[in-house]
Amino acid sequence: MTDVSSRAADLLKEHRESIDRLDAILVYTLGERFKHTQAVGKLKAEHDLPPSDPAREARQIERLEDLATRANLDPEFAKKFLNFIIDEVIRHHKKHQE
Repeated sequence: MTDVSSRAADLLKEHRESIDRLDAILVYTLGERFKHTQAVGKLKAEHDLPPSDPAREARQIERLEDLATRANLDPEFAKKFLNFIIDEVIRHHKKHQE
């Protein structure tokens, strides 16, 4: 292996290790987020509140799009990602109300 391809292999390994660490952070962060949304769902069920809050969801999407732009992440991707999470949270909230 040449010095160039050896260096490329080293860089590839470093990038992949960073990706693996970031994936772990994402999973643990989502786990923590869902702990809080589960608590919110229980509170909503106990107080007969609707499982969805469209005004808050719209504000959160707008906020996330702004954060994404500042982080050089495609805001449309961020919006889709948050919508996916919101849909999952609402599904969990509805379960609490059954």
